[in-house]
Amino acid sequence: MINRKAKGTKGERELVQFFNENNWACIRAAGSGSSRYPSPDLLAANAIRRLAIECKVTKDQKKYFSKDEIEQLKFFSQHFGAESWIGVKFAGEEWYFMMIEDLESTGSLWAVDVNLAKRRGLKKEELVGNVNTTNSSNSTS
Repeated sequence: MINRKAKGTKGERELVQFFNENNWACIRAAGSGSSRYPSPDLLAANAIRRLAIECKVTKDQKKYFSKDEIEQLKFFSQHFGAESWIGVKFAGEEWYFMMIEDLESTGSLWAVDVNLAKRRGLKKEELVGNVNTTNSSNSTS
């Protein structure tokens, strides 16, 4: 059985490969989450956009984020000149990318469940702009 940290690392590496194969530059930030300085899991950019992405892989149907995690992502993104994104991969699902504003506030935490991710999130192809509009299943709500 693969442990949580290894599962997260595998998911991050999958995204690094995806971005790089789609004409973006992308790196994993070493020590993200364990540094005393704010640091997202991934930095991805092309000639037009810069993304700071906090990634989570979960077997649960709902993923929670502490206010501190979200504040650190916002802080880093603002100072780096990047868009803040949350990437979540639920078991048996694709990656979904959410803006912080699209997360649900529980009062003390921020949360996203599978249904919210499918409704408001972007698939990785949509995030990078490689979308076949005739085959897009993302509907507006």
